Amino acid sequence: MRAAKIVGRGFVIVALVSLNVRNVAAGAYGAAFVTGSAISVVWWLNAGMAAEAKAHRWAAAWYGLGAGLGTLAGMWLGR
Repeated sequence: MRAAKIVGRGFVIVALVSLNVRNVAAGAYGAAFVTGSAISVVWWLNAGMAAEAKAHRWAAAWYGLGAGLGTLAGMWLGR
């Protein structure tokens, strides 16, 4: 699995979670429902690929980088 794919997975999941925290805090029920559903779909797909990613020796670091960038993106999207 390529590093960019691992970074992208961490990014998407955490960006959606960050955005959904903002949606819930704002009481935006519809947006929270849609974002929460998207989180679950991406999480389900990601869980199935975790074993493949473990073969990459730096997978955890790449995933963490994507998660950090996803946090910033989710904060920006939710502002």
